[in-house]
Amino acid sequence: MSSHHIVREKQEPALLVLGTIHFTDELLGQLLEWSPTVVVTADTAEKLNAAGIKIDVVIGSSGVGEDLQSDVRFIRASDNNETATALSYLVEHNYPAVNVVTDVFELTDYVAFADRINLVIYYANKKIYPVRNGFSKWKPAGETITILNPEGKIATEGLEQTADNSYITVRDGIFSLQFEQPNLFIAENIL
Repeated sequence: MSSHHIVREKQEPALLVLGTIHFTDELLGQLLEWSPTVVVTADTAEKLNAAGIKIDVVIGSSGVGEDLQSDVRFIRASDNNETATALSYLVEHNYPAVNVVTDVFELTDYVAFADRINLVIYYANKKIYPVRNGFSKWKPAGETITILNPEGKIATEGLEQTADNSYITVRDGIFSLQFEQPNLFIAENIL
């Protein structure tokens, strides 16, 4: 890419920061590289502000974080569910994708959004995302893939089951998943 590449608004995934305890500054820096729209909770706003990161939207149940920076939009969390409020905001404003950094992962917070926005969730040392039937991806041998919401029959190719819902790639190459439900959430190790 040329150094004159212009990033248009919403071209890059938004960044939703719900928690950073288990996430390295280096990985956070990579997600911030193309200046995405940054949505944070009141709890994470102060940490990101102290690190000099420009915040666009603060989601919370109180006014905490509103006055940290100029030009920050504050949105009250509906039903005290910051995740659903933030994802609804991004969907309503036509963001095609979001990277989520979180310290707590509840699959139910994301299932309703799997068909509405491209989700990638970073939790602990995992990269979690929904896939559709027929999903395939290249991975090196020995990589672990975990299926988080297995329902019904799941057929795999290039994977060997090692435990309930846990698989390992058998060789360098493409693995694939066939299933009946609308989507599966899978997790890969990132560290």
